[in-house]
Amino acid sequence: MDISAVLSLGIEGEEESYAGKLYLMSPYLCFSSLDRKSVRFTLPLSTVRRVERLNARAGIYALSLSLWHGGKIIVQLTSLRPTADLFCALLRDALKIELQRGMMKQVKGFVKTCYSETLILSTSPPDEKDQEDDAAPTEDVTYHGGLGLRFKFPGDPRKLREASKLKLWTAYLKTHGRNLTLLRYPQCTRLVQVGLPNRLRGEIWETLSGSLFLRYANPGVYQQILGENKGRMTTSTEDIEKDLHRSLPEYAGYQSEEGINALRRVLQAYSFKNPELGYCQAMNILAAAILIYMSEEQAFWLLEVLCDRLLPGYYAPSMHGTLLDQRVFESLVQRCLPMIHDHFQGVDVQLSVASLPWFLSLFINSMPMVFAFRIVDCFFCMGPKVLFQVGDSTEHAHSAILKINGEKLLQIQDDGGFLNLMRDYFASLGGSAHPDSSDPRARAITRFQELLLVSFREFSVITDDLIYSERKRFRGEIIHSIETFSKRSAVRNLKSLGRFTKDQAGLVYDALYHAMVMVPPPPATLPPPSLLTTSEGTEEKPETRIGLRTFYHFMAEIATWARDEKIVSNGFQQRIDREIAEHEFIDRLFFFWDTSCRGALSFQDLVSGLDGVMFNDLMDNIEWFFNLHDKNKDGFLTKDEVLTVSESFLFIFRFEIGDAYLGAVSRFMTNAFEYGDTLLPEPEEKEVGPDGEPVPPTPLASNQPYLNLATFRMVVLADEILESFFETDLSASFRLHPVAELELPSSNNGLLGDIWSQIATDSNKKIFNMFTDEIGKTIGKHQVIHKPSIGRYTKLEEPKARESLLTPSMRHSTSKSSLRQSTSSTSLRPSSTSTLSVDTTSTSTAATKPVPSAVKKDSPGQDADAEGDPMPLLQAANAALMARPAFTIDDVGDDEDEDDAGLDASENDDTVMDEVDAFLEAHDSGLTDADKKLADDLRKAEPVK
Repeated sequence: MDISAVLSLGIEGEEESYAGKLYLMSPYLCFSSLDRKSVRFTLPLSTVRRVERLNARAGIYALSLSLWHGGKIIVQLTSLRPTADLFCALLRDALKIELQRGMMKQVKGFVKTCYSETLILSTSPPDEKDQEDDAAPTEDVTYHGGLGLRFKFPGDPRKLREASKLKLWTAYLKTHGRNLTLLRYPQCTRLVQVGLPNRLRGEIWETLSGSLFLRYANPGVYQQILGENKGRMTTSTEDIEKDLHRSLPEYAGYQSEEGINALRRVLQAYSFKNPELGYCQAMNILAAAILIYMSEEQAFWLLEVLCDRLLPGYYAPSMHGTLLDQRVFESLVQRCLPMIHDHFQGVDVQLSVASLPWFLSLFINSMPMVFAFRIVDCFFCMGPKVLFQVGDSTEHAHSAILKINGEKLLQIQDDGGFLNLMRDYFASLGGSAHPDSSDPRARAITRFQELLLVSFREFSVITDDLIYSERKRFRGEIIHSIETFSKRSAVRNLKSLGRFTKDQAGLVYDALYHAMVMVPPPPATLPPPSLLTTSEGTEEKPETRIGLRTFYHFMAEIATWARDEKIVSNGFQQRIDREIAEHEFIDRLFFFWDTSCRGALSFQDLVSGLDGVMFNDLMDNIEWFFNLHDKNKDGFLTKDEVLTVSESFLFIFRFEIGDAYLGAVSRFMTNAFEYGDTLLPEPEEKEVGPDGEPVPPTPLASNQPYLNLATFRMVVLADEILESFFETDLSASFRLHPVAELELPSSNNGLLGDIWSQIATDSNKKIFNMFTDEIGKTIGKHQVIHKPSIGRYTKLEEPKARESLLTPSMRHSTSKSSLRQSTSSTSLRPSSTSTLSVDTTSTSTAATKPVPSAVKKDSPGQDADAEGDPMPLLQAANAALMARPAFTIDDVGDDEDEDDAGLDASENDDTVMDEVDAFLEAHDSGLTDADKKLADDLRKAEPVK
């Protein structure tokens, strides 16, 4: 539930009041100011110690919340009284639930793992330490920290002004809460933009990103995952081993087994928790950077937030998120820097060759770590948009880099020159941006500070809304490119194409994934274990397979008899309704193609199965149909299976015009039982009854072998219609057509487009069709015509008289009684369309045409050079990603010199804050003067007695 509210800090004169929305999402209480960036907080309800209603003047509904760390916030609920009462009731119930779950007892132990507790305790006077109410960590408990505590942090603490940053953050955390109770006011964003102190960086990262709450809600899960999967080897773990020693190798921590083992455990734990994604190249760079400032458990949860929420699709196998942002970046360069864009187009230089590693590694592998971590600070504070602009609105970092180097970029002639220029620029970020200036203040500005200033000031035209619209604009293009590449890869990885061409196999792939969209298959599963294996215990990647429900939709895409197409006219409209057919024949086909007995079909199974029927001649099709119904594969059909064959015929011919096919099935059954009984072996001794007459032999059981392939073939060939069906119609009923692409809704439809999209939904169309059908039935104009699946006969024809297959000497068989018994037990329903005549000339003509090909035949090298193929781009980016240059500025410094000796502390703090204010914009709290005065009065209000 959400409610409008005004937030005030419980300390008079400390912060302004802000209007916004208060959200109750158990077990969390959240707030966001109206501008969605000034003030925000997320509080676990277990950290709320007391809630009191304030005694304010009439019409004012205000609450005072006391938090775990002693802070107090005042919330004025500005909605109607009933809404405020409901919110308070829900808040009370949620707090009771948290108390019953025992979560409030876990807070004490959890906060001891945060460095901010130690920091505040070490700087608090003795009387304030006593007020912590046992929340402070004891001496025997250490806070979580990264490899930097042992191997030191990158950069010189004195040059980074670590002491000054720690003082500023200490003052902020004392008044605005910390870790679980941190309140994010504008000053928090300012301090993050200046840069986080090394010892506090890991905790602030997980607090700003939200991974802190995952770690709090899932205690011990990380160690449990490692314990349950100890010694397990997968393809992901193999890939991890290959990249371990290529992860920030210049840092001392990864030159030791301690750092390598920690990185291995974090990456493996994430691959076990998310097996669908597993491991992707560049995740090792992120994890290695995070582990410098965070413990393994902290890094594990932060990696999950990064891959699943902040950067979705960046580290997926298709890398669709990265490719989409690359396309957006190129569009922004074309819009904001047209000269550079046109020059690159002229000399065929790809922006993504350099920019893709920037996106994947968050600049960590491209620039000195001390500067890259400044960008990562802003990224966790303000979200993924920082990848485009380092700073406030954060959509233009890359544009600023190109702007600063504009003149040199216009002289670039190839990709190599572009990469070398960017590498040299990043290596010089610590140098002066104006070394020849006579003003010492100008000479003190570094290239990195210049990069931030250009990002803020010269690219403000790029907004969040623009980035969102650009992503929406190019999403369809990227998806189509990835799907095309995935299809080519799937076809290329088939073990056998059979008699299909690559183009035809691609059409099977299209039909398969169209069916998977309609009915998603079960989650991908690992192949069954095998006693004979050469993979040394390594698991294979999960394989996508479809179940029976999805198979129904797949067959409806390619087989005319697997769908019911009805032409409906009701006097108002004429439409074609399409329904998925379900029958035992389709079930039998599903299990017939499941040669591995997995209960699901892969792409290879479908291709092999279709290959076994689509290219057959007459005799092959008869044998295929026989084997399909031979359940135990003994070369014989039982009487029950013969009846099943007739039912399959009736299903396939159910919508054919007239009774010709019905008569063909009737003749098939009669001939099959007549000839089958005749060929049964006669008993050696005939029994004689009391009257001297021979006793008829005992009828054969219905589950005993009865009809072999040769007899079945003869029975089929005795009927002209069935012979024609097996010669041409059966194979022609499988038709491969390109699946129509689903168009994404346009973002520029306007008002009428939005109204129509709301009205013309699938459910509303069904309601409208039902309404018009009822009216059509009332006025007598409703008509339904079923489209035939074969379509050979277009007019009514009487079935031909049956001619017996037996010679005169064979017709006096003693088994005619079983023939009559069998035929009488089978009911043949009349054709549902025997009274209709439909012109299906075009349908029958199309049935005899060869399978269409929508894609040109592959030529050598086409897979690698096809337009829109992202593979060369990803390979080049991965190569650049692994080649990280060494930067001298990242050399670790001694912590003993971080007290800024020789500098006045107050002057140092002022210098830092001056640097902060240079990047800020005014934040409007959204309140009038009267509202601010009321909020100030509430700070002094007493609780209701």
